[in-house]
Amino acid sequence: MIAMLKGTVWAHEADKIILDVGGTGYLLHVTSGCAAAVRQGEERVFHTYLQVRDDDLALFGFNLKEEKELFLQLLSVSGIGPKAALSVLSTLTLKQIKLGIINEDVALLTQVPGIGPKSAKRIILELKEKIKDLVLEVDGENVEELAGDTIGPGLNEALDTLLALGFSRVEASSALHKVNRNKTSSTEDQVKEALRLLANR
Repeated sequence: MIAMLKGTVWAHEADKIILDVGGTGYLLHVTSGCAAAVRQGEERVFHTYLQVRDDDLALFGFNLKEEKELFLQLLSVSGIGPKAALSVLSTLTLKQIKLGIINEDVALLTQVPGIGPKSAKRIILELKEKIKDLVLEVDGENVEELAGDTIGPGLNEALDTLLALGFSRVEASSALHKVNRNKTSSTEDQVKEALRLLANR
């Protein structure tokens, strides 16, 4: 198994990188963000995963170990292949993916090209518990404290209100979970408190 490669970027496209390692060019399938960030001629280190099939070998590269781990978790979901898993990582940030799964946010996951409602629900169903063990914190917030079973009444209405005010789904969800831990119950109070937290970021 090839777990890591260190070499010079020989060429790169929208979702591929050729890495020169000691004179041998390795083709890495990468996220669009990773491909956009590299520069030809620079030395880079990638965490890698080698997929072995009967008629094909495919090598995937990631800037962060955490990206690779989440990629492997996505591959474990029935019906999710490497192309779909890379699409998830290309479209959403790690934080968005984690919170989307934990909060059972089907709407967020279906923003990913190729991920429909059924696939999003499978990802949530199969990874919600695993993701807690994989990553214990998201930007300093304990993942278990952000779990959907701590959501208070009126959250959906409060979330819709914050989205209408122009906040992102991740910003709004994170603020509302903090509010809910303070036991604020009514929708109006949740929105007011969330706005106060968002204003003091």
